[in-house]
Amino acid sequence: QVQLVESGGGLVQAGGSLRLSCAVSGRTLSGYAMAWFRQAPGKEREYVADVNWSGSTTYYADSVKGRFTISRDNAKNTVYLQMNSLKPEATAVYYCAADRLIATLRKKRSEYWGQGTQVPVSS
Repeated sequence: QVQLVESGGGLVQAGGSLRLSCAVSGRTLSGYAMAWFRQAPGKEREYVADVNWSGSTTYYADSVKGRFTISRDNAKNTVYLQMNSLKPEATAVYYCAADRLIATLRKKRSEYWGQGTQVPVSS
């Protein structure tokens, strides 16, 4: 059974940095694109960033472009989200997701989802 497990969340001050990890277990998701989403209290889950299988192509939401970096290490079955210059509005539960198709990922219809990790950003 495939599991996605996020880690690295925690309280951070505005302007600070944090790196989230998402480890895939159960089997290697060969050919799968992966993405990060976030859901702030009382709001809908929103797309943050995605990366293709090889790691050669990445895409970001405008709200995080230039401050967040998504990457992956297929040898470790792990995807990362480096978050810099964090703002209080980034406070949310962050989820990783995986699907064969990036288009499906971006529509929040991913085949696999993690349980999320909380990131509170204090002002």
